[in-house]
Amino acid sequence: MSPFLTLLTSLFLSLGVASSACGQAGQDTSSRAAVPKVEKEGVWQPTEGGTQVPLWPSEVPLAKPDSGDHPEYTGNGSPLVAGRKWHWATYVTRPTMTINKPKGRNTGASMLVIPGGGFYAVATDLEGTEICDWVVRQGMTCAMLEYRTPQVWPREDGQHKRPEVLLGLEHAQRAISLLRERAPTYGIDPHKIGAIGFSAGAYLVIDMSNTVEGTYRLTDAADRPPPGPTLPSWRITREFWTTARARAIWAYSLG
Repeated sequence: MSPFLTLLTSLFLSLGVASSACGQAGQDTSSRAAVPKVEKEGVWQPTEGGTQVPLWPSEVPLAKPDSGDHPEYTGNGSPLVAGRKWHWATYVTRPTMTINKPKGRNTGASMLVIPGGGFYAVATDLEGTEICDWVVRQGMTCAMLEYRTPQVWPREDGQHKRPEVLLGLEHAQRAISLLRERAPTYGIDPHKIGAIGFSAGAYLVIDMSNTVEGTYRLTDAADRPPPGPTLPSWRITREFWTTARARAIWAYSLG
């Protein structure tokens, strides 16, 4: 097994244990207790050590999310997860990626982390910064994506229909392209870029991994390399750890 897959296995086992712990803790209603939702106007700020990078220069016009020019908001979700609050950002009009570099050993590998949020918001810590904390401890550079939201999926015949232009996919592709083009600056190997997504972010990773061409108008030299990841990319949905079949598929994929 490659070192990269070994690292991912460790991450997934950790998540599996956490899921089991959450399931057991679910018997304790305090761990999933509803809490007041507090939100405020303001742009999400990275945690200590993170450097926030705009995906496009400010002069490049971008399509608006469904909320138009509504100012960005941050807040906390409810109920608690494993007894803790989790936080989100929404009404995002200018997407960013936040770079976190390893403090010691650097393997040269990097990971784009795409949080979930149902395309209504971006779960910034639970499925973002907390994952990056783990990634950098493994000697990898982590880039957390904050993509334009909300983007509501229209309903057709009782089913949600994918928008013709999926904003989050544009952002994921652009982030990968920037990582590859700026590899010397970030101290990463352009041939060792992976991606991991959660929930809505998992959908974006799947879409990106199966899309050869860029889905947005080329802006600069960063858009010339292929827009997809070069390392194995993994998707974690809510159901991932809930069935023996899903675990068997994961084990089989590792050989």
